[in-house]
Amino acid sequence: MAAGKASLFGLLLALTAVSAGAQPSLDVAVSGALLSRTAPRLTVTVGGATGEIPVTIAVDGQVVQEETLANGEHGITLADARLAGGDHTFEVRSGPAAVSTQAYAIPAWLSVLPPLIAITLAIVFKDVLLALFLGIFSGALCLFGWNPLTALARTVDRFIAPAITDSGQASILVFTLMLGGMVGLVTRSGGTQGIVASMSRYATNARRGQIATWLMGILIFFDDYSNSLIVGSTMRPLSDRLKISREKLAYIVDSTAAPVASIVPFSSWIGFEVGLIAAALTALELPYNAYATFIASIPFRFYPIFALVLGLTIAISGRDFGPMRKAEQRARRTGKLMDDDAVPLADYQAEQLAPPEGTPLRAINAFLPILAIIVVTLIGLYVTGRAGLDRAEYPSLGEWVRQIMSNADSYKALLWASLSGVILGAALPLLQKILTLRQTMSAMVEGFKSMLLALVVLTLAWSIGAVCTELHTADFLVRLTGGFLAPQWVPALVFFLSAALAFATGSSWGTLSILMPLVIPIAHAVAGQSGWAVGSPAYTTMLVGTISSVLAGSVWGDHCSPISDTTILSSTASGCDHIAHVKTQMPYALAAGFLGVIVGDIPTAYGMSPWISLLVGTLVIVGIVRWLGKSVSEPAPT
Repeated sequence: MAAGKASLFGLLLALTAVSAGAQPSLDVAVSGALLSRTAPRLTVTVGGATGEIPVTIAVDGQVVQEETLANGEHGITLADARLAGGDHTFEVRSGPAAVSTQAYAIPAWLSVLPPLIAITLAIVFKDVLLALFLGIFSGALCLFGWNPLTALARTVDRFIAPAITDSGQASILVFTLMLGGMVGLVTRSGGTQGIVASMSRYATNARRGQIATWLMGILIFFDDYSNSLIVGSTMRPLSDRLKISREKLAYIVDSTAAPVASIVPFSSWIGFEVGLIAAALTALELPYNAYATFIASIPFRFYPIFALVLGLTIAISGRDFGPMRKAEQRARRTGKLMDDDAVPLADYQAEQLAPPEGTPLRAINAFLPILAIIVVTLIGLYVTGRAGLDRAEYPSLGEWVRQIMSNADSYKALLWASLSGVILGAALPLLQKILTLRQTMSAMVEGFKSMLLALVVLTLAWSIGAVCTELHTADFLVRLTGGFLAPQWVPALVFFLSAALAFATGSSWGTLSILMPLVIPIAHAVAGQSGWAVGSPAYTTMLVGTISSVLAGSVWGDHCSPISDTTILSSTASGCDHIAHVKTQMPYALAAGFLGVIVGDIPTAYGMSPWISLLVGTLVIVGIVRWLGKSVSEPAPT
């Protein structure tokens, strides 16, 4: 009886509320930091409304904007509001319902403080981890009232921890970790050395030796570190016998390591690159799939592609120019592989990759795990991408494939692929009794360890991206460049900026982690100022071109930098004097880099097809080698 009375009473209350016309509820909060002289952003939440309701927004008592909102959370930019520094009150009203909040506007230039600190410290201390962490910490100081203890706590719990706990980003971390495990397994089992050994038998003179080395660099595409160490150390005895200078060996090794790893969709770079792209696209709520965007950016990677083309052209033609020609003449004519005063770097790193004594070097032990990753990735993209799609709605095969790629869950596909690579990489040496179970697990763990730095850098990169989003860094930079930065010039300028940072820090991944969260929002905002709608061909071309410029520029600067990790590894594994390697490689890298900007970044930003740029660039490279390069006499090896 009591329960019945309570139910009746609740019904009467509900009817009374309806008859009285229940009012909608409102809530308002400032999104991110409040910057002076920059359009503030609010998050307005509406509840209990029947349909859309009119909403009035006032700042410091003055109405600045009117909206019509339905139930739910709405992000609103007050485009006409430009606030001075200090405290400000924001009020949202709909009929008698009204809410308000207060926020303090900090100087707008502070929004660039975190990336500026990260870039500066990376250059000064040559330490990307410290630079990124202090960049995040400085942003937390700006956001949380300059209290260092609060900022330190927020650095961890608001920015770093969410970067790890996000499901998509966690998938990238696991993929990168698993791929490192596979690399450790196939290296320890002698598989990658088997691939190299099977190809080296065809190299019978200096030209063929260079071509074979280049091909090895292409085949070991899954990791640039492994590429440099394995190709350099394995091909060095052969190149010495063929009287190929150590400078030339180091150049070919270096010019295939990062360039091929950065553009192949199945390498240790893919998780890092897609993770950075996905974070930026998600923050801007852009309707682009990160993996599909990565694939679309490959034809725009002009420097890595031209570096590969130039290396092959040099090898096939037997021609060289600049300091490299002198090094090749010395080696061919006198048999001196290095200058008399050269100091080659030790190759202790290569010894750590050596399989157990007497291990059969079977190429299939590396080929099958790599093939498994490629096949499973493609299958995973197809399976997840075609879900919910009707093939009949897409008469064109090309459109059907594009829709599948756009709809695919690349995170799942990459996780399945990396797991298949690890399983196969472990099963093959166990079944062949090449490694014991203990050795297999140890090799896999060593592979995991090799990826630790990459995982930390990637996590900090996501974190500083979140800081820049809350501080509206891109908004401030766009306001500075508004009116004189044409969107067509963004890819070229980003390329040079990325190259300069990579050259100064010696880290292509560090450059990606700092710039990617920054330049994508800038490109988006500059395109919006020019009236380019999201999804339009012009917008998509500029966005893809900007992303590719960060990636290409980081590889270019990395190649030219004497403090670059891959450049040092190439010198180490090739047994080359490091400064000699940098000096002889520099003219080739500079030629390919400027060519990429002139025939690639600028023309494609104005609408030219990247395939035309690649064709023109290839022809120019052949012409440069033919015009500047001189052949080197080639005596038979002894």
